[in-house]
Amino acid sequence: MRFGMITTFYPPYSYGGDGTYVRSLAKSMVALGHEVEIIASTDAYRVRSNDDGRAETAIDQGIKVHRLHHPAGILAPIISHQTGLPGLNSSGLKQFFAKPFDVLHFHNVSLMGAPGVFGMGEAKARLLSLHDHWLICPTHVLWKNRERACDGRTCFTCSIRSGLPPQLWRYTGLRDRFLRQIDRILAPTRFAADMHQANGIKEPIEVLPLFSTIDGAAEPPPVRPNRIVFVGRLTALKGIGKLLKVVAGMPDIELLVIGDGELKAELTAAYAAHPNIRFVGRENQEDLAKHYAAANAIVFPSIVPETFGLTLVEAAACGTPSIVAKDSGGAAEIVRTTGGGVLYDGDDELADAIRLLFSDRALRDRLGAMARAGYEANYTEEKHVAGYLRHVDEALHRGP
Repeated sequence: MRFGMITTFYPPYSYGGDGTYVRSLAKSMVALGHEVEIIASTDAYRVRSNDDGRAETAIDQGIKVHRLHHPAGILAPIISHQTGLPGLNSSGLKQFFAKPFDVLHFHNVSLMGAPGVFGMGEAKARLLSLHDHWLICPTHVLWKNRERACDGRTCFTCSIRSGLPPQLWRYTGLRDRFLRQIDRILAPTRFAADMHQANGIKEPIEVLPLFSTIDGAAEPPPVRPNRIVFVGRLTALKGIGKLLKVVAGMPDIELLVIGDGELKAELTAAYAAHPNIRFVGRENQEDLAKHYAAANAIVFPSIVPETFGLTLVEAAACGTPSIVAKDSGGAAEIVRTTGGGVLYDGDDELADAIRLLFSDRALRDRLGAMARAGYEANYTEEKHVAGYLRHVDEALHRGP
């Protein structure tokens, strides 16, 4: 089959897990003999980054990659953001859609003219994956007024207080009109599906958990009982500030902070006097697997409701349990699904959970085994690809 995947971000011009997932899924399809083409927006990436030193490739491991570049630069994604239509991206998108596809799969397309882009191109089936909350929330993260989890829809004033220009198309029927052209909507957790439907999405939503491309360390290092890891973007919403504050008061606990983000320089300087806290930066998959396997636990302190928690699944693949904020939405759902971790509420419970797994090795190993079993039952590439192709087949053979 011929697959076309549309995503705002795609490696190396990518910030988070959505671009990584698209690449992993595309590689899986190519390995099965399918043809895959991807279009992403380098202009959108440069709205928040000036990094021009990344290499672009037209063919990425058998995947044909198209990039949206417009002479107007970042103005193109900004116009799409404001109008909900392709706008200046139209020409590049039309070239991508010139040849019909069997399957068009839309991912995070918030800066590529969504929801209007849902109606472009010819395909036998159209799928949409919900990687974050952009379809129902202008901030994408259900974080209200930059101060708390969303507790009621005041999107216009929230956008202004969050430093975002209000999107007037959200107050029209544009989203629902174009969403009717999607044959299958996929959410990575039940939480994400329920949250979207509670916030106005009338179409059915199916749950298809994401998968880890890490399947344990090749040669697992011994577990360091005093070591915990954080893996993710260093932003306020990921809760890294709260975690650092707690661990700073626990000098016998070693914290590895793996990842990059806008707070990295500030936090590195602020905690330079704490030798038990190390900022590692980005790591490749092989080294990341070793870090997971050597850790007593991974900590996921997000203060926003996540649609998923890929790092938890990666850690579970390495037999490492997790310590997860109770109100983290889809991330907390992963712990409830596998049983391979501890949920906490507040700084005191976070410290208690770290101490518990540090002091009780038998409990830590039992939770680690449950995490691994949960990974094998729910989050492997094989499980995901089989479920994905089932959804594709049902969409292709849907009734009139």
